[in-house]
Amino acid sequence: MTSAAVHRARGPVPLAQQTDNLTHVELTHIEKRIENWIRFGREAHEQMLDRRRRVLSYRPDSVFAFVRWAANDFGTIISCIDIVRAVKPGQSYQTLPFVRPGGDILLKVEGWPKVEQVLRHIDAVEAAGIDACDTAPDHWRHVANRMSVGHEPRAYTMERHQAWLKRREIEQ
Repeated sequence: MTSAAVHRARGPVPLAQQTDNLTHVELTHIEKRIENWIRFGREAHEQMLDRRRRVLSYRPDSVFAFVRWAANDFGTIISCIDIVRAVKPGQSYQTLPFVRPGGDILLKVEGWPKVEQVLRHIDAVEAAGIDACDTAPDHWRHVANRMSVGHEPRAYTMERHQAWLKRREIEQ
């Protein structure tokens, strides 16, 4: 494929710099058609492309939840949530639609009932007084694994969070 053909196939590249160390997430909102949004995450930069699209940028090692929903005349065609850790330059990563270059996918869930379950779990973490951005990455993997076999994930408690903070302090 020529570079011109690639440009036409993928659409225009967001104006955000692709050579920086940030992970860029393109969000689109077209009422009742496409709704991409961030449930949690600390963006380093925001760029408005037009009234329906914007690009949020995240620093390496920051964690964010990216929700994608789309519908057509017959109903919902996709609903999913991905909890992603932004990667450092040179680190391996998985690709994800609308995320450049990609990220370390900690949780990937499809189907609205499961997405709702993850959103309720995020709400429970925040109700415990913990910022979901600071939650241990292993916990999001735990949630994904438990949900994949139809089990309820364990609650993320303040004790687990304190243990994670101490572990992170030791590893640095």
